[in-house]
Amino acid sequence: MFIGRQAELAELNRLYEMTGFRFVVMYGRRRVGKTALITEFIKGKDCIFYISIERNDVAALGDFSAKVLERFPSASSLIERFPSWDSALSYISEQASEGRLVLAIDEYPYLASGNPSISSILQKHIDTSFRTTNLFLILCGSSMSFMENQVLGYKSPLYGRRSAQFHIKPFDYYDAGLFFPQSQYEDKMLAYAVCDGIPQYLNAVAECENVTDGICECFLKKTGVLYEEPENLLKQELREPAVYNTLISSTAGGASRLNEISVKSGEELRKCSKYLKSLIDLHILYKEYPYGVKTERKSVYMISDNMFRFWYRFIPQNVTAIESGLGREVYSLRIVQHLSSYLGRVFEDACRDYLKRQNGTQTLPFMFDGIGRWWGTNPETRAKEEIDIIADSGEKAIFGECKWTSSEVGPDVLTELKRKSKMLAQYTDTTLFLFSKTGFRKSLTDLASQSSAVLISLQELYDLD
Repeated sequence: MFIGRQAELAELNRLYEMTGFRFVVMYGRRRVGKTALITEFIKGKDCIFYISIERNDVAALGDFSAKVLERFPSASSLIERFPSWDSALSYISEQASEGRLVLAIDEYPYLASGNPSISSILQKHIDTSFRTTNLFLILCGSSMSFMENQVLGYKSPLYGRRSAQFHIKPFDYYDAGLFFPQSQYEDKMLAYAVCDGIPQYLNAVAECENVTDGICECFLKKTGVLYEEPENLLKQELREPAVYNTLISSTAGGASRLNEISVKSGEELRKCSKYLKSLIDLHILYKEYPYGVKTERKSVYMISDNMFRFWYRFIPQNVTAIESGLGREVYSLRIVQHLSSYLGRVFEDACRDYLKRQNGTQTLPFMFDGIGRWWGTNPETRAKEEIDIIADSGEKAIFGECKWTSSEVGPDVLTELKRKSKMLAQYTDTTLFLFSKTGFRKSLTDLASQSSAVLISLQELYDLD
């Protein structure tokens, strides 16, 4: 069943309905659902869908020829395969001279590794034969650095020729929850906290009777489909996976600043910085700054992918028990007790995503320009302070506090948020939002109604329709 990606699908179809040549670049990390999106898009359309694999150019051209001749069998009586990529693309150009024809090449980086000149060949046809056709060309890839630099980058032969680009990102908490229509809201959030928004992971967990069983089956068994997933991904993308593995482990263990990660991992500072940049390029880590502040001194490194965050937080230290068949015991005795604190950060991310969705529907007090979290020093007390959410536009701001606790939130939390909001004196028009897993005391709801604060429960995060 195809879930989510409705905006991307609608935009692809809009471009498809336009006449003339169109060139779409699609990229995103592995397992994010790019192939599923293409497959859904081409349903009912005249299409050649070629998925590249790692092999030499001769074999790749043979496979591509077979796909083209499968679509145009009349040509197979004349040739068994095309003698060159140039002749294959010329033939496709002729076939697309009248009606709309989709040519989708998935995992394009594999094709380019076998033939480094393929982008230049495509460029020549885009600039000459393709431009007068109704060809709808899609180049798709999972190698983020290759797609961003060798396809979209200004040094690429293909630079400036695309009609649109689609960076396919993981689902947010809401779309991830659609994989679990019968689950309680807390379990939907737990699934997102463990799988991130990766459809393949969500599907794997959703195949089990409940989310807890899914975690135990997929992560906490030697044969589990996700038991070795992060290490396998690193091996596919990086030359020294052991070093990167150590850096991610250090970050998952609480080290967030460059010098802390360097000390904890045992890697030299300059080398550590270079490797961290590679992990950022792969969208495994990200560099975060206090909202509105862009100084390296205050930056921290965070794991951007919840699956990586969960795996490195709980799996490596429990390998012996898991491989002894004690996965469920690991979950109940060593993971459950830490889930509340682990989910707290995930809940903050979900609350920010909720506000982004509301911003898109223009149901907030104003349309904000940016959103993030803030930390810093109180100018009066010199104490360290944190604010879970700040979203702003000019002098207007939303301040938010997120509570993933088992007890209802009381009025003291609103009072504290109001106090912290006054530290950022540049905002003269503020709205306060409180988010809670468990709900709110009546004394808080009464106070909120008097001060125009907004209270959002976990249920409201999911009941958006």
